[in-house]
Amino acid sequence: MNVRAILALIRNDLRIYTTDRRAMIIGVLVPILIAVFFGYVFGGTGNAEAGKIPLIIVDEDQSEVSRAIAAGLAEEALLSVQALDRSQAEQRVRTGKAQVAAVIPKNFGAAATLAFLSDEMKPHVEFIVDPSQPMSRPVVEGLFAQRSMREISKIALSGNPVPGLQHGLNIPYTVATTKMTTAQNVPYNGYAHSFAGMTTQFILLAGIDAGILLLMARERGIWQRLRSAPLSKAEFLLARTIATTLIGLFQFTLIYTAAIAFGVRIGGSLFGFAALAVALCLLNATFGLMLASIGGSAAATRGIAVLVTLVLVMVGGAWVPSFVFPKWLQQASLVLPTRWAIDGLDAMTWRGLGLHAAAAPVAVLGATAMLCLAIAVWRFSWEE
Repeated sequence: MNVRAILALIRNDLRIYTTDRRAMIIGVLVPILIAVFFGYVFGGTGNAEAGKIPLIIVDEDQSEVSRAIAAGLAEEALLSVQALDRSQAEQRVRTGKAQVAAVIPKNFGAAATLAFLSDEMKPHVEFIVDPSQPMSRPVVEGLFAQRSMREISKIALSGNPVPGLQHGLNIPYTVATTKMTTAQNVPYNGYAHSFAGMTTQFILLAGIDAGILLLMARERGIWQRLRSAPLSKAEFLLARTIATTLIGLFQFTLIYTAAIAFGVRIGGSLFGFAALAVALCLLNATFGLMLASIGGSAAATRGIAVLVTLVLVMVGGAWVPSFVFPKWLQQASLVLPTRWAIDGLDAMTWRGLGLHAAAAPVAVLGATAMLCLAIAVWRFSWEE
């Protein structure tokens, strides 16, 4: 065995690794960033503010019992409670701005008090839920039961006996769940959100590859051949933008064609869905050009670009729904185009919303693409 040669090869590989400081830092920083992000989102050391479940209370009873239940739920650390009427509640759940709405019907307080220790007919409590957040409903139902039993028992057991009371405790109401989507007769499909998130992520990764290829053209000495074409810098960048956008649209189309096999449908505006696809792929193209204009070597730029993309998709809600984020992070994520892209694709597919729901996401994606293009034109070096 040639030990000396083996040691020489080992030293050479270690030297190459330590020479590329950027790649070395990225290789350590990325796993740390991902671990810290998920650790923080899911509770950390217990000091971070956990994401709260947005709950709407529709109090049609306005009794002492219903008001006490609403006040008790507002004190729960897991909930962010708001009081609205039924139509407003349905609209907010339908558009994803709330996860659950609890509808307390008229005469709930009196009927539930009577049913607490008896076989009298129980009132009916309705929970209107966002079907994309299946874990929220049982949490809310459990907390509602806890608070309602506490408030109803105070009245049922402290006042004068009610005729006909039987022995034994019962939940003094029945529960019904209404899954709220706009598209009529189109059930929620969990694949719709996952396809939105992964499409957004890998479209952006394709933009990175396009930018890296441009940098590699410089490094491999073929830049002069590219410049020999009768094109100005602006025309060259325009051609690259259009080509990369078309490639992204091809990729987008294939992904969502495959999604059909998993039951994903465009329940909303077809035009809005198409506009989102174009805006996202345009962002992908200009994002890649911006990377090429500000990057140094292909290897160093790839590492930084992957880090930036991971932040965009993590905080944008591609991996974990944004509702589990702390409140401040939910608000902060709204500055990212990925959050708007994913929300927009959700709106056009399983939520079944109209063209108006695509307007803001398309505007944000388009404005971000123009910003990336402006930076690319400003920083792009036309010389070797």
